[in-house]
Amino acid sequence: MKENKLNYRLINITALMLLLYITVTNIGTWYNIFGELIRIILPFIIAFAIAYSLTPGVKWLQNKGLPKWLSVTLITLIAILIITFILATTLPLLYDQLISLSKNFTKISSTISNKFDLNLGTVEGNIEDYLDLAIKNIGKFISDGTADFVSKSIGALGNVIVGFVASIYFLAYMENIRNGLKKFLKSISKRMLKYVQCLDIEIGNYLKGLTIFMVIQFFEYSILFRIVNHPNWLILGVLACITTVIPYFGGLITNLVALALASITTPYTLFGTLIICVIFPQLDGYLISPKVYGKTNNVNPLITIMAVSVGGTLAGVIGIIASLPIYLLIRTTYNFFKRDLKEKVKDLKQAI
Repeated sequence: MKENKLNYRLINITALMLLLYITVTNIGTWYNIFGELIRIILPFIIAFAIAYSLTPGVKWLQNKGLPKWLSVTLITLIAILIITFILATTLPLLYDQLISLSKNFTKISSTISNKFDLNLGTVEGNIEDYLDLAIKNIGKFISDGTADFVSKSIGALGNVIVGFVASIYFLAYMENIRNGLKKFLKSISKRMLKYVQCLDIEIGNYLKGLTIFMVIQFFEYSILFRIVNHPNWLILGVLACITTVIPYFGGLITNLVALALASITTPYTLFGTLIICVIFPQLDGYLISPKVYGKTNNVNPLITIMAVSVGGTLAGVIGIIASLPIYLLIRTTYNFFKRDLKEKVKDLKQAI
């Protein structure tokens, strides 16, 4: 009986090794299939993330006595109005600053090349092309309106419509989705239910903290660069907000761009920009960020840098953005199933 049991384990190990071999030898095919699946379900992932982040607002209104349908409608309208207001107030100013930046970019590039003895010919051409494309697209967005601009691309319009409808559906039925998933997991295993709840708490804290931190970064750096009369203060505020999704390296990108743009301005602006880039990232890293994220999402800086590097190598920009959430998922999974994994490894050693 003991020998049969041992053979059974060896067969399982052999099958696992064979499966691993097939997976590794066809990794290119699996990668393409995975990329195509992500492209198809991406609108639904974004829609679910939006609904997930707006759900607390719906619950708050329901606790105030409003019916669910009215709470969902109000939260959706408020979100649309806020986005519309931000676009209407910032896009024209952002457009003007991009035009100014485009006109002065050759001067900025020449100044950097002369100071550091660098050849930026190819880089300069690529950045100018991106600036021209951004100015052209934002100009069309402002002059023609959102609907006409989006209608230029049928695929983009379809994704926007699907995402919008799906986000409202997810928002309206989020509680049902959560309860249904809870019952399903509970019927399978109470331990699996606890595991998913741990993931929910971890990722929920991360998304909540990231959203708050992005808003803080936008207002913080827009105001600071405006105080020192930086000509591109709004662009830098938007850039600081967007690059927040890139741990550690995002702030460095914003600082380098800010210093490069300030190098052709007045000494007061350049000196003020230098102070901002040296002092305030330290305040963000050691004071604001820990307060916003709390201890739950506390990650070792070295591990964060390694995760960003691996994510960038495997999946480019998307990999960099997703690196920290994926690491949090892996860390939570490992911590939850640590005892089980140790027992499996022990059994595997005994079988071998």
